[in-house]
Amino acid sequence: MSLKVEIKKKLRDMTLNVAFDTERDSEITGILGASGCGKSMTLKCIAGIFTPDEGRIELNGRVLFDSAKGINVKIQDRGVGYLFQNYALFPHMTIRENVEMALSCPKSERREAAMRYLDMYHIGELADRYPSRLSGGQQQRAALARIMASKPEVLMLDEPFSALDYYLKEKLQLEQLEELRNYDGDVLLVTHSRDEIYRFCSTIHVINEGEIVVSGAVKDVFKEPETVSAAKLTGCKNILDIKYVDAHTFYVPNWDIQVIMRDREVPKDRPFIGIRAHYFTAAHEAVKENVMECRLKQILDDPFEVTLILENDLWWKIPKGRWKDDMKERVPERLVVPEESIFFLKDR
Repeated sequence: MSLKVEIKKKLRDMTLNVAFDTERDSEITGILGASGCGKSMTLKCIAGIFTPDEGRIELNGRVLFDSAKGINVKIQDRGVGYLFQNYALFPHMTIRENVEMALSCPKSERREAAMRYLDMYHIGELADRYPSRLSGGQQQRAALARIMASKPEVLMLDEPFSALDYYLKEKLQLEQLEELRNYDGDVLLVTHSRDEIYRFCSTIHVINEGEIVVSGAVKDVFKEPETVSAAKLTGCKNILDIKYVDAHTFYVPNWDIQVIMRDREVPKDRPFIGIRAHYFTAAHEAVKENVMECRLKQILDDPFEVTLILENDLWWKIPKGRWKDDMKERVPERLVVPEESIFFLKDR
């Protein structure tokens, strides 16, 4: 299975300019970006809802769009399944009738075929209900059943869990993960949630202001985001500009600390660093390098962790058990900036 995309489209505030393919990807490909960055527009161009200004889209060897050759395949002939954020079920039809609309089999066989798809998503007993009589999770399953009934070659999910409450979201994610892994075609997941990307996807493309700034295996991108925008989107709270001192030393003006890198060199072409908030530790008296004083500004108390925000705007997240049992709810005098947890970043 292979989806190849290389398109440009002028939008109101930016130009969408993305290129990627799923030929070498496995399982589910994620597109991560903030609201308004162009990720949903990318899916709509692939689906044929909007037309790129230029470029090419190819699915399993079939050209869906080619501006140079004047090719623009109709939506219904593309073989693309698109799960909208609001699910887009026909409100005046039962969910069985919604699924029947996507079937190409003889009319006499559609009722039975529709029930098979609804049973596949565990909502067969709700077949005669209208969408307004279903919960958010049930509507999503009905929408997926309708999409699968059309036998798409690629499945695209646009913020599929954004409208669900926390408990239902977690439950439905587990169910969908199992079902998506059994799907034979390519899957694209668009979201602004780093948790969904990390949980579902094997490959990630990070979009910022209409352009893909980082691509790679999910765990690699989270470990080394490469750019400031990718670091922010993957949840890094501590992003700072630095001043190069020498091959193994840099200075952080905001923290007024000089950091020594014993095991790595400091790159000259990356003027920012990122450190995730969970990776700091209290400094023992014997530790002298890469240490700073803890001057507390604010404590954020969440159900399962505590966040210490220092006067220099450093964020330090500590599991609740460690905060209570090990640290006795006391802020240490000093903490260590962990060399192994630092990643160097480019500007974008």
